[in-house]
Amino acid sequence: GVFFDWDPKFFFKKIISDNDEMDFFLTKVCNDEWNLAQDSGRSIEDGEKDIIRKFPQYENLIKLYYPNHRKMIKGTFQTSIDILMKLKQDNYECFVLSNWSAETFAGMTDDYPFLKLFDGLLISGEDKLIKPDHAIYQLARDRFNLNPEETVFIDDKLENIQAAQEMNFKTIYLTDPNIIKTEIKKFLV
Repeated sequence: GVFFDWDPKFFFKKIISDNDEMDFFLTKVCNDEWNLAQDSGRSIEDGEKDIIRKFPQYENLIKLYYPNHRKMIKGTFQTSIDILMKLKQDNYECFVLSNWSAETFAGMTDDYPFLKLFDGLLISGEDKLIKPDHAIYQLARDRFNLNPEETVFIDDKLENIQAAQEMNFKTIYLTDPNIIKTEIKKFLV
């Protein structure tokens, strides 16, 4: 929600015409909890097998989820990309700490070249840790040599913000990507 406008509904509304069925599928079958398991390092194949055992009647739809993961991205938030470019121009170090499956993240830096501007990427599925677990913030701190008191963590999920605050990071809870410019200025010196 900081750089990407991602929602499985963007893809599945073209496949499932009944809104109630789509809501059931995305809240009970291929839901956030199930997706987070892949984001934390479980293979897509294992994730599919597990959920198909529970919901065999949805096997065809389940098997559409990850091959169409990129079609769930409606677009990017240009304001956030512009802020990133300005921060890099002003010699600020910028890093990614993202909950994302290693398998679906493959090729993202080629498809979205702005990701190459970051000084480092920590993708949860690659390191088998996930926000809001404190261990992933600790790994980011150690890997990128961050001082939490001098680092601003931006996220669109409150539980991730709270965990970062517990680790002494400064935070921006980004409920609307359009306010990033105003919010980031509060921290720039």
